[in-house]
Amino acid sequence: MKQAAVGFRVHSGWTALVAVCLEKGAPVILARQRVHLVETFTYEFRQPYHTAEKMLLGQAREFISRMQAEARRLAYRAMRELESRTREQGVKLTRCGLLLASGRPLPNLEKILESHALIHTADGELFREAILHASACSGLAMSTVKERELLERAGQAFRMKSAALLQRVTELGRSLSAPWSQDEKFATLVAWLALASKPGRTRRE
Repeated sequence: MKQAAVGFRVHSGWTALVAVCLEKGAPVILARQRVHLVETFTYEFRQPYHTAEKMLLGQAREFISRMQAEARRLAYRAMRELESRTREQGVKLTRCGLLLASGRPLPNLEKILESHALIHTADGELFREAILHASACSGLAMSTVKERELLERAGQAFRMKSAALLQRVTELGRSLSAPWSQDEKFATLVAWLALASKPGRTRRE
C-alpha cells in the first residue's frame, strides 16, 4: 500500500494539517484542514500559560495539566480520523512531520510564569507536544524540523532552490479551496520532507 505523511504547523490552540503522498515522485495532497486543539476556542484556553499567569501556582499547574490532556486528546482524535480518511483512499499514513520553534528547553512552571517571553514560548510548545504525543500513540514515524531551517533542509533534500519549492507548493494548492496560506504550504513541505527522510523511532503509549 502506498504510504503518506502528515505535516503540521502549530499555533496556540490550533494547527494546520496537510497529508501528502507521492505519485511518480511528486507530492499529491490527500487532505488539508485546520484542527482545533482546545474544546473552547477562546483566548483563555488558546493561550493557557497566559491564563495560568493570573492564577496561584497550584491552580496554574492543574489548569496547564488539564489543557495538555485536552490538546493531546484532540490531536490524537484528528490523527485517527486522518488515518481512516487516507485508508479509504488506498493509502497508509505512516509518517508525521512537525515544525518546531527554537527548540530550547523550558524551565519549570514557576520560572515560565515569571517571564512573558517564556509564557509565549510555552503556549506554543504545549500544542506542539500534543502533536508529538498523538503521533507516537498512533505509531507514526516522526520527523521534526525547526521552522527557520525548513526551506534549507527541503531544498537540500529535493535539490531545489527556496523560491522554486515555494512555487511548487503554491501550485499544489491551486485546485483546493481557501485557505492555502503559509501554514498549509509549510505543513505540506514538512510532510513531503518526512516522506523523504529516514523514519525516526515510533512508540505507542
